[in-house]
Amino acid sequence: MAKVVAIHGIAQEYKASSVLKSEWLPHLKGGVELAGGPSIQDTDVVFPFYGDLFRPEGHKSGGVPYYAANDVQSEMEQELLLAWWEEAARIDPNVQGPDEPGKSGKTLFLRNIVGPALAALSGSSFFVGLADRAMVFLLKQVYAYFHDEGIRAEIQRRVAESVGPDTRLIIGHSLGSVAAYEALCAHREWPVKGLVTLGSPLGIKNLIFERLRPAPRMNGVGHWPHVTAWTNVADKADIVALQRELWNCFGDPLKDVLIDNGAKPHYVGPYLTAKETGTAIAKTLAAAEAT
Repeated sequence: MAKVVAIHGIAQEYKASSVLKSEWLPHLKGGVELAGGPSIQDTDVVFPFYGDLFRPEGHKSGGVPYYAANDVQSEMEQELLLAWWEEAARIDPNVQGPDEPGKSGKTLFLRNIVGPALAALSGSSFFVGLADRAMVFLLKQVYAYFHDEGIRAEIQRRVAESVGPDTRLIIGHSLGSVAAYEALCAHREWPVKGLVTLGSPLGIKNLIFERLRPAPRMNGVGHWPHVTAWTNVADKADIVALQRELWNCFGDPLKDVLIDNGAKPHYVGPYLTAKETGTAIAKTLAAAEAT
């Protein structure tokens, strides 16, 4: 089995494991090389794929369901959309934030912000060029992971199937970091030594953090996954990684690293080519070889 398991995030529903490998592997190799680490072979990395679980039936490849604002029904979807809007307004001067003082109740407020939020986000630098229906589709994929037991279980099964006796590191991007974390917590028997999370939403309070399995302890600190090293890498303008520093959520010895991915803050390519990511990967693999 491979030394590294790399888990993708949302919005990959029209791809496949082989496609992800062709996209991820050159960037991953490049980041490790920039960090002065060892050469990564094609057979060193495996890419479990779960994007097909979110692919709607009856839609051609590349199509997105015709979602509209009124399809954002659940409170979680509405709150996540609001959080994205607030963060976009904070980091992008061209985005005007929501006006909350006049709200007459949480439920009514959340329902009323969906349309304005989609309009504001479509003009932000983060979501530029993304249609409303595509943004709604992203919300629904996050919601499905936490509320559809069949999807959650199948994603966990595919991750577990990719881990073998030689696996030493798991890399999780975006929602893939949630899948990686939960899998490592559930399988203490795995020989995995390190976790690298990229653009992770794990620390988003009241939306993601409290819904993790296992749930955070009574003192508000998340359980530590079964690894000896965890590096969390986040771009300073990545809206998905609303809580960019995870140390406050999970404690020592987690290491948070802030980077700049340029014009594509959440795209996995710049995350993987970052020297900081390459260093974390190289150190974990080197430590595993030494034991």
